[in-house]
Amino acid sequence: MGNPDNEPKISYSTELGMMVESRAELALRASIFEPYLGEVQLIFTSPPFPLNRKKSYGNLEGTDYVEWLADFASQFKRFLKPDGSIAIEMGNSWKSGEPVMSTLGLRSLLAFLERGELELCQQFVCQNPARLPSPAQWVNVERIRVKDAFTHIWWMSPTTRPKANNRSVLKPYSSAMRKLLKTKTYNAGTRPSEHSIGAKSFLKDNGGSIPPNVLTAANTRAYDPYIQYCKNNDISLHPARMPDEVADFFINFLTDPGDIVLDPFAGSNVTGAVAESLDRRWVSIEVNHEYANSSKSRFSQQSMRQE
Repeated sequence: MGNPDNEPKISYSTELGMMVESRAELALRASIFEPYLGEVQLIFTSPPFPLNRKKSYGNLEGTDYVEWLADFASQFKRFLKPDGSIAIEMGNSWKSGEPVMSTLGLRSLLAFLERGELELCQQFVCQNPARLPSPAQWVNVERIRVKDAFTHIWWMSPTTRPKANNRSVLKPYSSAMRKLLKTKTYNAGTRPSEHSIGAKSFLKDNGGSIPPNVLTAANTRAYDPYIQYCKNNDISLHPARMPDEVADFFINFLTDPGDIVLDPFAGSNVTGAVAESLDRRWVSIEVNHEYANSSKSRFSQQSMRQE
């Protein structure tokens, strides 16, 4: 299935990036990655989640996960620029056989921050409104919990002021705001919260509204070249694909064109494909040969290099 013990090898490459087939632990110590030391602007990744039972994509179980993830902190830091960022998606976990949540995710985060001597810049929540009800026993069968429909994305950095620009991720104004900007009328003054709001700041067109740290995205698109390629070639789909919109947000927010984006647990390589579409350089690592090989379907034939 994968290339867990051999020297990391390039599965494919484009003008802007490359997919490396290997375990992340091996790849990040290999000579092929030496040119990237201190050069990466963003490590954006979704490692296997801290679950209490194994999944097909290779998560670790229980407390072993905490130590495994923490070991990557100092490795990741070696590749970052001084003002670089790490953004890690981490799902929720539940105690085996009980309708209560596990603290594995939080313990993993704290261990990672401590081991890497990193600052926690901001917490993001990524909600999937189309996510199936889970945990099924407690939600569907016994009806004693509501469905778990979000993951956390933890934004970290070696510095308190990493490169970031929220002007790059502005959202379109609401119809009410567009009307306000057109009429130039606003009810300024002191609010019940005792905040005093002046009309001038609210009547300035900044090109869009500043987004919140709650992102909503669902992987429900009817047609996707990757999905079609896997179906046509009888290849198993990666079971935990990152929505393009999430990668797009963090890459735009935390990098500029030409910067390097690294994904050590690439899966179907959404990170690399989105980075390429935004004119960023990228490097992805995936241990599963089938996932790594099929992810090339996300790129046009014109962009591919022959290895």
